This record gives sequence, C-alpha cells and structure tokens, in this order.
Amino acid sequence: MRRNPLSGDVYVFINRRRDRMKLLVWEGGGFWIFYKRLERGTFQLPGASEEGASLELGYEELMLIIEGIELGNIRRRHRYFPQKALGRGA
Repeated sequence: MRRNPLSGDVYVFINRRRDRMKLLVWEGGGFWIFYKRLERGTFQLPGASEEGASLELGYEELMLIIEGIELGNIRRRHRYFPQKALGRGA
C-alpha cells in the first residue's frame, strides 16, 4: 500500500462477497481492529479501477458505506468551514 500504518490512517478491508469489513487503525501503543459482518446485504464500494486497488475515502464516505447508504444518491449541502479548519489560515 506504500503508506505508513502508524500514521493514524484507517485501513479498510472488505471480503469478495462484500458482507464483511475490517477496519485497522494505529492508536498509541497498538492497533485496533474493528470487524463488522452483515447478516443481510452487502457493502457498496466506490468505483475502484481494479480488484485489490487502494483508494482514499473521507470519514463521511466511510460512515455512509458502513451504514448502508447508497453513495450515488448523496448530495452535500453547503456549510461554513473556518479557514483555519481547512488548513489555509494561520
């Protein structure tokens, strides 16, 4: 994956049947593993170019996938974000 697993990024692994998901994240002195198995249905994945390819998701997109919300029908409303929160202000 060519990334640092100790960076605090969350790594998401989904099986071929798309009914099981594991989240791996580093915190402090060790890794956390979160596991979710669906009793019915599948996780919808954003378009990936090839099987096993990595892609970057935002927190909101990850939560929508976990909750089973279809990503294609999402429309974001405009919100105010201070410049400092966006990393542009000092």
